[in-house]
Amino acid sequence: MTSPHRQAPLRFITAGSVDDGKSTLIGRLLYDSKALLGDQVRRLESSRSQGAIDFSALTDGLEAEREQGITIDVAYRYFATAHRKFIIADTPGHEQYTRNMVTGASTAHAAVLLIDAAQLDFSQQPLQLLPQTKRHSAILRHLRCPHIIVAVNKMDLLGFSQEKFNVVAAAYRELADTLGLPETRFIPISALNGDNIVHESAHTPWYRGGSLLQVLESLPAGEGVSEAPQDFHFPVQLVQRADGSKQDDFRGYQGRIEAGSVRVGDKIRIEPAGLESSVRGIIGLKGSVDQATAGEPATLLLADDIDISRGDTILSAASPLEPQRRLAATLCWFDSRPLNPARKYLLKHTTRTVPAKIAAVRRVWDVHTLSHSAGRNTLEMNDLGEVELTLAQPLVCTSYAANPATGAFILIDEATNHTAAAGMILADAEAAGETQQAEQAT
Repeated sequence: MTSPHRQAPLRFITAGSVDDGKSTLIGRLLYDSKALLGDQVRRLESSRSQGAIDFSALTDGLEAEREQGITIDVAYRYFATAHRKFIIADTPGHEQYTRNMVTGASTAHAAVLLIDAAQLDFSQQPLQLLPQTKRHSAILRHLRCPHIIVAVNKMDLLGFSQEKFNVVAAAYRELADTLGLPETRFIPISALNGDNIVHESAHTPWYRGGSLLQVLESLPAGEGVSEAPQDFHFPVQLVQRADGSKQDDFRGYQGRIEAGSVRVGDKIRIEPAGLESSVRGIIGLKGSVDQATAGEPATLLLADDIDISRGDTILSAASPLEPQRRLAATLCWFDSRPLNPARKYLLKHTTRTVPAKIAAVRRVWDVHTLSHSAGRNTLEMNDLGEVELTLAQPLVCTSYAANPATGAFILIDEATNHTAAAGMILADAEAAGETQQAEQAT
């Protein structure tokens, strides 16, 4: 299943409920793939308790985490195999830290969702998954994570039963269909014992899907952005002026290209002012270039002397995008203080920050019924809901589905400076679809 050539680095997260073995899984993955340094191996092996290695000691680094026995912060780990480099985000399972999970998942190419099979009641028909499994799955759907791997953990406590594994997989497939998740893979594992983590396990002869590491090595990276051709989109991060030694008339506009490409001579439009010009020069990391594409940092030189500041957006002249003052978005609420439509918030989108108000709460997602409930005018911490926002100043943005980089934002409480929520902008068709689903649910 592994690729014969070295692929692009893969960012992935672990997600799931409390005590389902996420930190242990990462520790075992690093240990068995020989991705640890000698002193790390010695420290890990010295953590043996009753003969077993405490693999979670590799990621639960905060003193508060060790005291409570749960993951609180997002722990990032880097490792490489002969086929690929990886960046892992070990995210908390406790509901209180759902916002931390959102942070880790926002840049992930894939998610390893752990289900602790030993916690499930197989006498229930149909099998009921834990609320945090549903919550994290809903977040992954809204964040449009392209690859989801369901790792059914602690199979050793179930005698590596194929029948029970199939019951868990069937229950999750039903959840995935309800949420509209992408195609999902299932792997029976024992994180503590290393079954199907790096090497295929002899305890599951009925499973032929490859180990977790083999699956991760085979996944494509960089998905999540619409494959449709996109126009040039360049949020201005910094205006660079001459230092006085030479080129006194130099003025370059710096940032990262978030969509499309640009060539010297292309006609462009600056928003929200709506002014037009053309590109007379492009400076990349290694000097002047004729063209730059999405994902690359660049300095643009324009043919005309235009008043451009940080937060402005440079688009291709033919781009259909227009500045907007009203948005529909999905919010994951982070703050312990509930959403209050009367409060003032700051909306930070790419390099621009504007005052914003919550005009309406359309509906809130119910983790227990897997449906939206209308009639609520607030969001509590860790709630997922759809809202309408009004902006004091216009933004140039896309839907999150079209491009996560230009469709995501955060809300900041203006009074406390706390990050109140993470938001994903909805296209008109998406918002209409959410409304129809909510009406059917009620």
